[in-house]
Amino acid sequence: MQMEFFRAHNKAGGCTLLRWSRSVGMSALLLAPVAVTAEDTAENPFVVPRPPSYNLYGTVGLIDMPSAEMAPDATLSTTLAQLGDTTRSTLTFQILPRLSGSFRYSGIAGLYIPPVYDGSRTYYDRSFDLRYQLLTEDKWRPAVSVGLQDFLGTGLYGGEYIVATKAITPKLRLTGGLGWGRLGSYGAIGSTGTRPSEIIGRGGVPNYDRWFRGDFAPFGGVEWQATDNLTFTVEYSSDAYIEESSVSGLFDRQSPWNFGIDYRMKNGNQLSLFSLYGTEFGAMLTLHNNPRYAGSPGGRNGAPVPVKPRLAADKRDLGWTGDSVQTDNIKSRLKKALKRDDLILEGLTLSATKAVLRLGNPRYMEEPQAIGRAARVMTRILPASVEELTIVPIVNGMTTTSVTFNRTDLERLENAPASELLAKTRIENAYGKAPAADDGLYPALSWSLGPYIAFSMFDPDNPLRADFGVRLTADYQIAPNWVLSGSLAQKVSGNLDETTRATISTLPRVRTDHAQYSRQGNPAIEHLTLTTFGHPGKDIYSRLTFGYLEKMFAGISGELLWKPVDSRLALGAELNYVQQRDFDQLFGLRSYDTFTGHLSAYYQFGNGFHGQLDVGRYLAGDYGATVSVDREFDNGWRVGAYATFTNVDFDDFGEGSFDKGLRITIPVAWVLGSPTRQENTTVIQSLTRDGGARLNVRDRLYPRIRDYHKRELTNEWGRVWR
Repeated sequence: MQMEFFRAHNKAGGCTLLRWSRSVGMSALLLAPVAVTAEDTAENPFVVPRPPSYNLYGTVGLIDMPSAEMAPDATLSTTLAQLGDTTRSTLTFQILPRLSGSFRYSGIAGLYIPPVYDGSRTYYDRSFDLRYQLLTEDKWRPAVSVGLQDFLGTGLYGGEYIVATKAITPKLRLTGGLGWGRLGSYGAIGSTGTRPSEIIGRGGVPNYDRWFRGDFAPFGGVEWQATDNLTFTVEYSSDAYIEESSVSGLFDRQSPWNFGIDYRMKNGNQLSLFSLYGTEFGAMLTLHNNPRYAGSPGGRNGAPVPVKPRLAADKRDLGWTGDSVQTDNIKSRLKKALKRDDLILEGLTLSATKAVLRLGNPRYMEEPQAIGRAARVMTRILPASVEELTIVPIVNGMTTTSVTFNRTDLERLENAPASELLAKTRIENAYGKAPAADDGLYPALSWSLGPYIAFSMFDPDNPLRADFGVRLTADYQIAPNWVLSGSLAQKVSGNLDETTRATISTLPRVRTDHAQYSRQGNPAIEHLTLTTFGHPGKDIYSRLTFGYLEKMFAGISGELLWKPVDSRLALGAELNYVQQRDFDQLFGLRSYDTFTGHLSAYYQFGNGFHGQLDVGRYLAGDYGATVSVDREFDNGWRVGAYATFTNVDFDDFGEGSFDKGLRITIPVAWVLGSPTRQENTTVIQSLTRDGGARLNVRDRLYPRIRDYHKRELTNEWGRVWR
């Protein structure tokens, strides 16, 4: 899998950049958590709740066995573990208070599983886990959880369990459970049918024919918290480590007893040391983050200007309305005042009692913050007779939503809760309401030059490869809704071009030649496009893009989006005609061309969950659908997963069976504490294959439009007075 590790997306609508320069601190984002303490979070909502202990599989547990506890909601944990010749790295997300999911990548040096693996090299394994808490703990009842380990993978670590955990005292916890699969391979006390004997499956397909089948065995343990920072654990393991010990001889398992020491740092991170199975030692580092909390909850942006109250007599003064010089002066002053808050006055219409502002927001991630600051500035500059203030944010020349305040409400509610102002605010479709763009704003050029880093992961010959280089990106805004954009990258060093593993494909090679593009594209034109955006109808938005659309394809891409301002549902249609680019990523084209396109449905379920369904034709000519689910947070974080199923047979698709992946979006403002609309998205795919491959066209409409619609504004409205 090849991955641009950081995708910096400017939400303002200018350009989408793959860059390192503005997110140098993001390289350790998942490894650099915010403060975590054991304080009562019910009394202090800014204190991150402390997660329980994690085990060597990177999930909540004892040492090698699971427990029934759950991490605090939305906890995102990264675990790096070493035991003998095995290395495990795991990413675990607490999806809901009772549901967690994990992705694990493991390397086992010398694993011997005939006839496929002869022990001469390191075997690399990908696996996914799910865990659900059936019962929460109370005064008399233990917590009870059920879990599937490696339910979507090769099955090497496959196991299922039911486990209970109970606090006996505030410092002493007991855990006991029953395990199947690996977790039922030592000391079995019964059986629930026949379990398939195959050790390594093809991966990517749920191993449902194994779940809770075969021998089951008990496991358990005791945890004693000696101090706030130090915990001792004793565990009885039901994992016989058959493949590692008995078959491969990687270690001698002499005992089912494991012993561990966990040291909790002040920020909640966990450093652990273990004595395992009588002969081995292990070590583990667990790092926690939580998207619901920020290191700087108040942010580091400057304070907004206060609302300026009016005198009753001034409200009746209409003498300015017939003075064009005075009107021009008002507009000039308003433009300068907005600029101090890094906001752009793109246009203004002004009457005796009403003002409509066409607003550009290149800075603030939370749109209500930009709208609130603009409204405050308007109260200070506009004549006192102007009572109705309408603000129309603009995205790539498109109107999105109109937000209308009564000036009296702004004066009266400035120090009241934001919800009271929201109740008095009108949020409506802005079609036909925005003033025309002022002369002199366009054309406009913006550019950046900085380093970049690109990763390739999960190649069995070298699980981690990387290229480092320099990237020049520029956007030339020809008119309000016309953008000419390009990106040129020059590799300085790296080894992505050293990939030698042949990728067999029965489909057109639309993605599996990625090594050739890395090898020959130096320098590379990553994209060179001309895009026009439109708002042709009340709830209709459009995009048309020409040029070198992405790293591997050039052509034309058109899109329409239906999205009412107050609707949970949006519908979209995209059609593309593309031709494959030459490997050198300059101006030449290869012979393969195709039509690809999708019908899309987007739905906001509530509670931060968002779903997307794309149905259509993919780059390799296959037909199918992609299902995506993301959990989104008001501060801009998003954690999600997707899966694509097409008419390509699993065997024809190849290793992995179908396309799937995880994605994490982190707003830069969350890290820095300073307002910026940049965000960084990391996409983790288990493998890059040709089936289910979609065009990576930039500037798709839905994420740009929805940010300013009613539900998004309402969710983030707490920032309106900031």
